[in-house]
Amino acid sequence: MSQWNIAAAQYTGQHHSVDDHVSRHLCFIAEAARQQCDLLVFPELSLTGSGTAVLPPPPSDAQLEPLLDAAHFYQITLIAGLPLEQNGQRQKGLALFTPSSQGILRYPQGNGASLVPGDKQLSIIDAHTDSPNLDSQAALFTSCQSVVDYRWRQSISTLQRFAHKYAIAVLMANACGGSALWDERGQLVVRADKGELLLTGTLGRQGWQGDIIPLG
Repeated sequence: MSQWNIAAAQYTGQHHSVDDHVSRHLCFIAEAARQQCDLLVFPELSLTGSGTAVLPPPPSDAQLEPLLDAAHFYQITLIAGLPLEQNGQRQKGLALFTPSSQGILRYPQGNGASLVPGDKQLSIIDAHTDSPNLDSQAALFTSCQSVVDYRWRQSISTLQRFAHKYAIAVLMANACGGSALWDERGQLVVRADKGELLLTGTLGRQGWQGDIIPLG
């Protein structure tokens, strides 16, 4: 792959139903497709909203089917945030939609996920592991967040150090603003301000380039 186009959807998630969240996701996906993105990452709990103390029930596959259809139609890989239910307990998780998959894959959120360009699955980084087992072929680590103020500053510091320490680009999609992309040296490529937008990154022969695309 001579060029890899990725994006973080800075989606605030101010809706009250899964159907409304899915509809807004589709707007981001259409814009990402116009930008010729291969990968689009949404923030934490983007499919249900992150403003409640108690996690809502996980969306059904039927509710999320339009996103799988969009992944197929636009040939784009999608990562979105949603609750998971395991052993009677709810936890934060990720949903993966790929152009080649006929189903939706669900993972615990962990500390984030690493990806190999063109691969069909995520490698989740355990929240309790000091030495993450990163695939040597992985070109990107993604982090889905919904943080403000001190927690945001803490997150960007942690992610920048992670990029430098493990020599891997890092993409953060944050619902509350300040989404960012760092290259494999831990250098900031692009960082967003507030509002709903796409933060894009392109990996080519000259390294990473970034841009901000506002969404109305």
